[in-house]
Amino acid sequence: MSSETKHIKQPQSLLSRKYLIISITLSLATMAGVIYWTYTPGVLEHLAPKRLPGLVIAIVVSLLRVWFAAAKIRFLSEKKLNWFASVRVVLAWDFTSAVTPSTIGGAPMATYAMTKEGLKLGDAGAIILYGVLLDQLWFAMAIPILLFAGIFYEVVPAEVGLVGDVSMGLLYVGLLSYASVLAYGVLRNPAAIKKVVKVVFKLPVLRKMSDKIEIEAENLEQYAHQLRKKPFSFLMKAFFLSTMSWIMRIALPTIVVLSLLPAPEVLSVLRSLAMNLAFLVVPTPGGSGGVEGLFVLFQGPLISREGFIGLAVFLWRIISYYISVGLGIMATTWYINQKVVEVTQQD
Repeated sequence: MSSETKHIKQPQSLLSRKYLIISITLSLATMAGVIYWTYTPGVLEHLAPKRLPGLVIAIVVSLLRVWFAAAKIRFLSEKKLNWFASVRVVLAWDFTSAVTPSTIGGAPMATYAMTKEGLKLGDAGAIILYGVLLDQLWFAMAIPILLFAGIFYEVVPAEVGLVGDVSMGLLYVGLLSYASVLAYGVLRNPAAIKKVVKVVFKLPVLRKMSDKIEIEAENLEQYAHQLRKKPFSFLMKAFFLSTMSWIMRIALPTIVVLSLLPAPEVLSVLRSLAMNLAFLVVPTPGGSGGVEGLFVLFQGPLISREGFIGLAVFLWRIISYYISVGLGIMATTWYINQKVVEVTQQD
C-alpha cells in the first residue's frame, strides 16, 4: 500500500450500519405515511397502460445520470480511470451519500475509491474539489433560472407559506455565496481558500480541529493550483458532463409523475429543480424522510388524483434511491474485498 493511501480512512470506517438503517427506515416510514394518508381504494384502476412505459424511460434516465457522472470523473482524471473504474467510483460515491448525513457526504469514499483505482491522493483530491466546484457552478446557473421562472410559474408551492419562501430565499443566497467563494478560490486565488478555512476553524466550537484542518487546507491550496493550470475548454467540457448528470436527476421526478397521469410538464420540471436544491440541506442520512416530504410538497399539488401521490413517491424512490443503494453496495463491497485481498497478500 502506498504511503498516501495510508492517510485515507479504510472503506469500512467510511460507512455506518447505523446510518444505513436510519436512512432506509426513515424512507420507508415516510413513504408508508404518505401512502396511508393519500391512498384511495380502487385508484390503481385509473392507471393508463400506455403511460407505464415511462417508468422504463425513468430507469434509463437514472442510469444515464450515472453514466454522465462517470464520464465526468473519467474526464477529470484525464482518462487515467477506465470506464468500469469510473462507474464503480460513482456508484460507491452515490451509495455513501445516500446513507450518510449531508455534512459527511460521499467524498471520502470517492477519494478512497479513486486511490484504489490507481490515482494518487493529490489527483483524487483535485478531482473531488473540481467536482464540487462544477456542482456549485450548476447551482449558481440554476438559481437565476428559478428566479426568472418564478415570474410566470408558481415554482415554490403556495403551501409552503412565508416560512418556506424565506427558507428557499436563504438557500439561494447561501448556494450563490458558496459558489462565488469556491469559484474565486479555485479559479483565481487558491490561497484564499486556505485563509477562509483557517478563519472558520478558529471559532471556539471548531478550534479543536484547527491543527488537522491546517494540513488539509495546505493540500486544498495545492490541489487548487493544479486545477488553475487547466485550459478553459477543459472546464467547459467538464461542466457539460456535470450539467447533463444534473439534468437527468432533475428530469426523473417529472418522468415518474407523467408515467402515471398527465401533469403540467414545465412546472413539474421547475419544481423538481427547486426541490433538488432543497434536498441539499436535509440533515438526515441520504436526506431520507425529508426528500420524500419535499416531493409530496412540490410535486403532490400537480398530481390530479391524490391517490397517486404515494405511488409516485414510492416509484421515484425505488428508481432514484433503492436501485442506487443496491448498485452502490456491490461497488463498495468490491473495494472492501480488494482491501481484504491486499492484506492477505501482504501476510
